[in-house]
Amino acid sequence: MNTTQTLNGPAVSPDGCYKLSQFEAQVCQELAQRATALKNGAAPQTKPGKALGLLFLNPSLRTSASFQRAAARLQLELVNLNGQGVWAMESQEGAVMDGNKAEHMKDAAAVLGRFVDVLAIRAFPAGEDLESDLTDPVLRGFAKHAGVPIINMESTLWHPCQALADWATLDQHQVPKPAKFVLTWAWHPIPLPHAVANSTVCMAAQRGMEVVLLHPRGYHLHPEILAEADALAESNGGTVRISHDREEALEGAQVIYAKSWGSLDTWGDSAAETAQRANLRDWCVTSKYMPQGAKFMHCLPVRRNVVVSDEVIDGPGSIVIDQAENRLHAQTALLEKLLS
Repeated sequence: MNTTQTLNGPAVSPDGCYKLSQFEAQVCQELAQRATALKNGAAPQTKPGKALGLLFLNPSLRTSASFQRAAARLQLELVNLNGQGVWAMESQEGAVMDGNKAEHMKDAAAVLGRFVDVLAIRAFPAGEDLESDLTDPVLRGFAKHAGVPIINMESTLWHPCQALADWATLDQHQVPKPAKFVLTWAWHPIPLPHAVANSTVCMAAQRGMEVVLLHPRGYHLHPEILAEADALAESNGGTVRISHDREEALEGAQVIYAKSWGSLDTWGDSAAETAQRANLRDWCVTSKYMPQGAKFMHCLPVRRNVVVSDEVIDGPGSIVIDQAENRLHAQTALLEKLLS
């Protein structure tokens, strides 16, 4: 598989939120501060008469619940759709639609854009063809045809709402910006998308942290993602480096963020992926790898005693529930901004 495939096209929806780094670091900091203020009881800036659309083409718990609650706090009308309740959609231009897909994305996007003021979409990669997945066809298609700001609720490449909540969580726990932040790969029974890993490494770099990307060989992130993280770090006083040595990378870490992701080299080949990770099951965050006083982060859901041991995720350094709660406050702050 060619892992140097270019990530096609500009960031979609410049007046929405496709990825967190489309905002300057100061704007991200202001959004994180607003999220903290909302958490501490500040009154939301209500937007009566405005409408938010949610389109979930993949499962969700925290994202769905937090966006619904944020909409209620802002007095937004809500149009909430999931993949089981909408027609199967075609995304290819010029497609002859004589198969099982009943509606073209351009039509669905144009109609939903007439109903709402902001449209949020979750669309995971198909996981079959890397070249196609890297174009983020659903997010880009809706952004092209909806005519309203698009919020990315997780796509092939990015999960900006999680990253913004994580930034606010680090601030609330008074983690210094120059702190050592380790994003570590973890074993998982199936290959997962790169969106959280991409967003996390770029968020920490943009925040100005000492970022270490820790993973076994064969589980690198896309070269353009790494280049973006490097540029964000350089602009904001941080650093980014890659390590394959767990003991070296985790020594002195103040934050350990665990996440699994699939190999770009075996994308779409489940047998090859399974074989590649067969001997990596010990890549689990246990107390052995937690420096004293370090914070543990994960976006949830998490497979306990596979990605992280019970003693770590239930321990005093775990801030995963704060991360989850902050999804509500971060997304409320983001909606306030986009609907201003």
